[in-house]
Amino acid sequence: MPARALVYSATAGYRHDSIEASIDALRSRASSADLEFDFTEDKSLFTDEHLAKYDAIVFLNNSGIVLDDTGKAALQNYLNLGGNFVGIHCAADALRDTPFFGKQIGAYFDYHPPLQESVVDVVDNLHPSTAGLPARWRVLDEMYSFQSDPRAVGAKVLLAADESSYSDPGKRMFDHGRPHPTAWCQERGAGVQQGCVAGRSWYTGLGHTVEIWSDELFLRHVLGGIMWALACKATRACNKESKVGNPPTEG
Repeated sequence: MPARALVYSATAGYRHDSIEASIDALRSRASSADLEFDFTEDKSLFTDEHLAKYDAIVFLNNSGIVLDDTGKAALQNYLNLGGNFVGIHCAADALRDTPFFGKQIGAYFDYHPPLQESVVDVVDNLHPSTAGLPARWRVLDEMYSFQSDPRAVGAKVLLAADESSYSDPGKRMFDHGRPHPTAWCQERGAGVQQGCVAGRSWYTGLGHTVEIWSDELFLRHVLGGIMWALACKATRACNKESKVGNPPTEG
């Protein structure tokens, strides 16, 4: 059975024009990557029973408080059972009232300068989400600053914004560390409660524009991150004894 991921794109604040393009892009590449995506903006699907079907939950350009207390509890339980997590771009602006989510995604969004062409440096060129990218990757996207350093919760930075490559008139109120984090991964998601099984977490701050979702380098970056998260041994995609994930075919 292919690995199965739930892609959640609900918004309760700013809504990106690129959400529909991103859904189309992921859907079109699912079969070639041997993945099964389900797409939803229905928060009522965040129950223990429903989330247990998935090897990963992808938060895609969300904003605001996009889950009620029942949904937050189900997401926490899913992560505690080894579920994997992926966050893309504005997902770092979601669920600011939920501390475990902030740890699982790595850091909350602070602000970004105006959209402009910028350079991100590949910090780790061996990771599946960065392998094959130019060492200095020029992109038209927003360079997010964050309210904390994701390395403080154990994340490994994979891409870093070159701050000399773009203009930033904003006033930075928080220290997100150096080099400037843009994409990162956690081998063990920090939002998992003590004593529980931890799956993986991967996040990228890129993904703002409609156009970037047709960029092959960017799509390799995102799919590489999703595939890395799914390669964890904590779900049924790689371990049939796990408690969450796409159930194996009988026979």
